[in-house]
Amino acid sequence: MSRARATWIGFTAVLMWALLALFTIGSAPVPPLQLNAVCFGIGGLIGLVWTARRGVGVLREVGWKVYAFGTAGLFGYHFLYFTAFRLSPSAETGLIAYLWPLFIVLLSGLLPGERLRTPHVVGALIAFAGAAIIVLGRGGDAEGSAAGLALAFLCALTWSGYSVLSRRLGSVPTESVTVFCLATAALSLAAHLALEDTLWPATGLGWGALLALGVGPVGVAFFTWDIGMKKGDIQMLGVASYAAPLLSTIALVTAGIARPTWTIAIAAVLIAGGAALAARAGAIDKARPSIPPDALRPDQCGVSAVDGRVAAHPSD
Repeated sequence: MSRARATWIGFTAVLMWALLALFTIGSAPVPPLQLNAVCFGIGGLIGLVWTARRGVGVLREVGWKVYAFGTAGLFGYHFLYFTAFRLSPSAETGLIAYLWPLFIVLLSGLLPGERLRTPHVVGALIAFAGAAIIVLGRGGDAEGSAAGLALAFLCALTWSGYSVLSRRLGSVPTESVTVFCLATAALSLAAHLALEDTLWPATGLGWGALLALGVGPVGVAFFTWDIGMKKGDIQMLGVASYAAPLLSTIALVTAGIARPTWTIAIAAVLIAGGAALAARAGAIDKARPSIPPDALRPDQCGVSAVDGRVAAHPSD
């Protein structure tokens, strides 16, 4: 597969993730853990079809620590994301959650061959200014909404940390995402049965949103993103991912869930612009040798990622 083709395949994940907020809101009143279980169950079934091309034997080549790492990343991020939108179903929540591209750029300074420079910091300040406009603009909103925004911020940190550490798993086959999805579905189902009441969508549109969520943003997207990260132009995909908050907001406004206010527009531009500035500053000098993400074996990568030794040998 060519580098350009892999990059385009990876970009389809960005397009699907732009619909994550819209489908999550549309799937109400399904509780977060139940939503996790259903969507990742669908994603896991899609993964089994994906894996069948090479045979399930390829999954035995991956160490358990890699599976534990991937499951923790997917389960943690989506639990926080779905809960945030249940507490605060708004465009503001989506914009804060989409700070993860910026955090990925900043955390990439911990990776071999990269360092944090002044434009990174400037980009971070611009993006956080956008987030501040969102939060301050809410004024006297209810406590639940504030909790939703806080969880959205945590989910941005979770996904960026998962993505940066995933860079160290360059030689792990994409089929491993199947196990991530199925394990996340199992954990979510167990937690749902213990902590939540089972609720299902009351309308056809709600069921459609639930199924679309499992097929696209919480299904195929993780497989196409994995291809892009391992075989495509990572810097290009990093910049492209900053279009997600803008596309997400446009989707919510088009669906009539959010109003097209100047506050949202300015915040979206600041977040996307600041992150893009940081990403451009972090582009690797082609003349400077770098350590490829697949320089280590999967078992070695899994140990380092799970043990958390980021500073020792730690982007999207």
